[in-house]
Amino acid sequence: MTLTLYNTLSRAKEEFVPNDPDRVTMYVCGPTVYSYAHIGNARPAVVFDVLVRLLRHQWSNVVFARNITDIDDKINAAAADQGVPIGTITEKFEKIYLDDMESLGVLPPDIDPHATDHIPEMIAMMEKLIADGNAYAADGHVLFNVPSYAEYGQLSRRDRDEMIAGARVEVAPYKKDPSDFVLWKPSGPDLPGWDSPWGVGRPGWHLECSCMIEKHLGRTIDIHGGGVDLVFPHHENEIAQSTCAHEGDTFVKYWLHNGFVNVAHEKMSKSIGNVLLVHDLLKDAPGEAIRLALLNAHYRQPLDWTDDGLAQAKRMLDRLYGALRGLADIDPAGDAAPDPEFLAALNDDLNTPKALATLFDLSRQANSATDLKEKSRLKGVLLASSNLMGMLQQDTEAWFAGGDMEQDGLSADQIDDLIDARNIARAEKNFAEADRIRDELAGQGITLEDGADGTKWRRG
Repeated sequence: MTLTLYNTLSRAKEEFVPNDPDRVTMYVCGPTVYSYAHIGNARPAVVFDVLVRLLRHQWSNVVFARNITDIDDKINAAAADQGVPIGTITEKFEKIYLDDMESLGVLPPDIDPHATDHIPEMIAMMEKLIADGNAYAADGHVLFNVPSYAEYGQLSRRDRDEMIAGARVEVAPYKKDPSDFVLWKPSGPDLPGWDSPWGVGRPGWHLECSCMIEKHLGRTIDIHGGGVDLVFPHHENEIAQSTCAHEGDTFVKYWLHNGFVNVAHEKMSKSIGNVLLVHDLLKDAPGEAIRLALLNAHYRQPLDWTDDGLAQAKRMLDRLYGALRGLADIDPAGDAAPDPEFLAALNDDLNTPKALATLFDLSRQANSATDLKEKSRLKGVLLASSNLMGMLQQDTEAWFAGGDMEQDGLSADQIDDLIDARNIARAEKNFAEADRIRDELAGQGITLEDGADGTKWRRG
């Protein structure tokens, strides 16, 4: 089945043809670990997790790298504010980020390169760029010489004046051209730094990704992903420095960018006070519900995050898990594969809304099926399909019990004891007591479902 992806570089959907079919490569810009990740940071992690799952379904060898930016002015500022080394900040928030993404069902990358482990590679690339006239040293800085690369701006399609204004370029006296960007900057005694031919300093953000990609994936990679906010200047600058350092070799074949996440129709902003942290959302909602809410819109479109949208995602998962609950005694078919319509949707530039619609159609078929063989087939197809979306990963009863959420109120054992007491009351025809227990549970957010095989319960 052909995979098509929207390439930001060409502004068109293209058939995905890997540079080497025996080694598909993908790189996604990862977090700068100085604080908690917000829901906008989580969107690329979830979106590209679906893509790598899809790639692995169709190619035997997929190498996926997602970096950790562990040197940055924001990290330096956080460390200075707290009076600790930068490693204290980065180690803490890297662990929190990884734990939070795991809660959203994001699989770990094959490679998670850290910027600070690649200083020698950065120095080597800068030396090559300087030798070829694409960069220069000035006042302890190394800068990329933008006019030396005629194709600069091809990704963002901005003209020169727009790019300079859009990047808020500092017109420093040591710059030969206002659009030149920093590859290396000096560090004083109060800042972290590494020895280099240009003095003690630290790398610029753009340089880090180019060097980590070259070392771990090669000069030319298949897919580079990230948020739309990275198109310019970050990804534009990556193209320039990597292409020039590699004698004009193609740097990336397919550029993919996800849209922004807004909150209740407004851009997330500290000044507005509407920045939603994944760490906080996970206290009130299951990770899978957050994941589904992020996939409920096409990845290239802006996503408007609302409480109602998250609640709807939880209800949608209740329906899918409910279908599995009805098949609890049925073994899934051993040779089950994802549904063809589901695969076609994902292969059409990750059309996750259409893929989700297919999952719900499968769940409806499962709910109405009567033939045991058909139930087995549908359960297998539903599980195989949902696995490509990173969903239905929990035990069904654990999901309805609240799964990975932090729970207040009644424990699972307490709920089971009350259900047992209700069953005794019903057997004794004490319906008033049975109703009282049901109402007590409802007041705690517990819904009961009576059936031929007993009473099941779920939170919410």
